[in-house]
Amino acid sequence: VQLVESGGGLVQAGGSLRLSCAASGRTFSIDVMGWYRQAPGKQRELVATITTGGASTYYADSVKGRFTISRDNAKNTMYLQMNSLKPEDTAVYWCNAQAPGIYFLNGVGQSYWGQGTQVTVSS
Repeated sequence: VQLVESGGGLVQAGGSLRLSCAASGRTFSIDVMGWYRQAPGKQRELVATITTGGASTYYADSVKGRFTISRDNAKNTMYLQMNSLKPEDTAVYWCNAQAPGIYFLNGVGQSYWGQGTQVTVSS
């Protein structure tokens, strides 16, 4: 599975951005997908996750009510709509896809990562 993020950039505080994560390859094996971020000098943190059908989502407390995760399985693409952006949202954002072990001969699940996209929010 290959993941390619897009949509990052520079925005003023209070603005919006939409990140996209396009998956290719063995996309049928993908289960949960999510977004992570890492700000300068900080550890990578989980931002949001979404299950295969989109029925279940998770958000970090810091983004609840401002960010919305979604996925279009027909397009093999996941999105992160980010509204009311704050300077503290500045980070490199990565998309992640989990493939359970049932899809692999050795029974070991896989975790795939995109290349990351920079989001910078100016005050």
